[in-house]
Amino acid sequence: MGTLCTGTGSWPNCSTSTCWATPPTLDSDLSQGIQPVQGLALCTLSTMGSAEMCRDLAPEVEKLLLQPSPYVRKKAILTAVHMIRKVPELSSVFLPPCVHLLHERHHGILLGTITLITELCERSPAALRHFRKVVPQLVQILRTLVTTGYSTEHSISGVSDPFLQVQILHLLRILGRNHEESSETMNDLLAQVATNTDTSRNAGNAVLFETVLTIMDIHSAAGLRVLAVNILGRFLLNSDRNIRYVALTSLLRLVQSDHSAVQRHRPTVVDCLQETDASLSRRALELSLALVNSSNVRAMMQELQAFLESCPPDLRADCASGILLAAERFAPTKRWHIDTILHVLTTAGAHVRDDAVANLTQLIGGAQELHAYSVHRLYNALAEDISQQPLVQVAAWCIGEYGDLLLEGNCEEIEPLQVDEEEVLALLEKVLQSHMSLPATRGYALTALMKLSTRLQGDNNRIRQVVSIYRSCLDVELQQRAVEYDTLFRKYDHMRAAILEKMPLVERDGPQADEEAKQSKEAAQLSEAAPAPTEPQASQLLDLLDLLDGASGDAQHLPPLDPSPGVALVYLLDLPCAPPPPAPIPDLKVFEREGVQLNLSFIRPPENPALLLITITATNSSEGDVTNFICQAAVPKSLQLQLQAPSGNTVPAQGGLPITQLFRILNPNKAPLRLKLRLTYNHFHQSVQEIFEVNNLPVESWQ
Repeated sequence: MGTLCTGTGSWPNCSTSTCWATPPTLDSDLSQGIQPVQGLALCTLSTMGSAEMCRDLAPEVEKLLLQPSPYVRKKAILTAVHMIRKVPELSSVFLPPCVHLLHERHHGILLGTITLITELCERSPAALRHFRKVVPQLVQILRTLVTTGYSTEHSISGVSDPFLQVQILHLLRILGRNHEESSETMNDLLAQVATNTDTSRNAGNAVLFETVLTIMDIHSAAGLRVLAVNILGRFLLNSDRNIRYVALTSLLRLVQSDHSAVQRHRPTVVDCLQETDASLSRRALELSLALVNSSNVRAMMQELQAFLESCPPDLRADCASGILLAAERFAPTKRWHIDTILHVLTTAGAHVRDDAVANLTQLIGGAQELHAYSVHRLYNALAEDISQQPLVQVAAWCIGEYGDLLLEGNCEEIEPLQVDEEEVLALLEKVLQSHMSLPATRGYALTALMKLSTRLQGDNNRIRQVVSIYRSCLDVELQQRAVEYDTLFRKYDHMRAAILEKMPLVERDGPQADEEAKQSKEAAQLSEAAPAPTEPQASQLLDLLDLLDGASGDAQHLPPLDPSPGVALVYLLDLPCAPPPPAPIPDLKVFEREGVQLNLSFIRPPENPALLLITITATNSSEGDVTNFICQAAVPKSLQLQLQAPSGNTVPAQGGLPITQLFRILNPNKAPLRLKLRLTYNHFHQSVQEIFEVNNLPVESWQ
């Protein structure tokens, strides 16, 4: 056999330093009848063949696929696999020979043929439709392997040819995906493989796992899916860590579609939390959090809180965040919700999400019947430990708001606690002086002291002294706050009680609040569309209201008014008539996938028409939380873009609190606006990245 072209000009028509032409010797070697020469040429082509060489030699390889020699056919099949990977458009060349090769009994040829068909189906929709016709033949081959065996020399640990079984199952998964008829053809066979395969050896476990993957991907019967989940449940009891990891990962994929079947293995999954292997315990944690629902939330939270106390530091943040999200979604009562958050803050306060403090204060503020209980619990927790900064911040806020309830000591839910004013002030001063306190924590404590000045019955001199000390604090934010509080004492003491009164009750955002807001918006639109009254007195009254409001565009076009007391009142007020407001820009939905939706709303300030404010709102109506959400944007060079920080990075499931982010776009030349967005987030424990361009922005947003 000759050598390959090296680009030195030794081949005809080769004069460059890089040559991709097919060497004449390789072409002639393939057409010779000498098997070793043909085999060597096929090996060379399958390892070094370029795209151009594959295109030139594809007809020769196709002929060799039907040669009588098994040695040549096997190498030709492997070469065809390389050609398909290199040049997918060659798929049509190798479709006819594959059907004939499926009748082969030679192990190497049959295994190579299954691999070739798999490559063809993954790269060509036409090939996928073509080979769905041979599903019954593949089912028969696999049934023969399971029942009678193929050949004893290819059996491993009592499992008949596991490599061929796995390859056929992989191909069946591709052919049955999104195809009802093919799925029905293979359902009985999959059940037979799942029940008859020996699980005492890794070879049998490999076949079973491939069977489970196939059942999960095709349109399988409900009973078959339960069988697949039970197989994974048995894998969780295996002594091999790799098999347990595979089972946890697969159950995590199934938990959304077969939640009840996976729930049966919840005790085993919870036991996996105690694994010493970090990857196993992390997967077990993710699956445990996915299994939490309204019926088992109390039991699961006990297990997860116990794990939080002893889990490795690198898992503590994920565990704490997962507990808080699950408690927010499935809390049976507000008191249970508060207790759960307090336990997390006490155990792993340094690892919670940034919004944990705001969520807990909002939750406590909206539960009036639990104000006394919350302030007593938080005071006790603060007295025991001031190192957990989120806990200290919530406790300081609660003591400042409801310190009078703490001093009364009337709380039926817990053991009565007798606290005097000096103890409360001393505890807050301890927080202020602690080297562990962050500047934000000191700000909470200073505000709490200021609020207690209106809730305590004693003298406020001690509070005034503490406030005056921080007037010279190095932290600018804390210094400004202290100066303002000191000014309130000295100049506006008569207004202090009104300014520092308790926060009003706040209701948490949720689907009900969103529905009420939607109804209010619809009512406002209906009222705007209603016809105006025709009576003269009513018209004059509306005109007067328009002038006083300064927000109606119709007021600019009214005819001269007759003198009347109402009109004279308008002239006496001498109020300027504002220009009509710009027409509202309609919102735009730009992205939707698996319940995750992205909407754009637009505002152009009248005082600066060249500026466009775009509010990005990300919502989530699916069953799984969206985490690590990042939205990036780009505009043409003629525009200037500034991205504000988003409101968070997690969108809870089932219509939870959305994420909002503000884009400021300066467009002085009123150029047509185009926006390119890049979204990255984790959903259903899978990383998602989407890059798309928005070209249908409303004309009002840039003209």
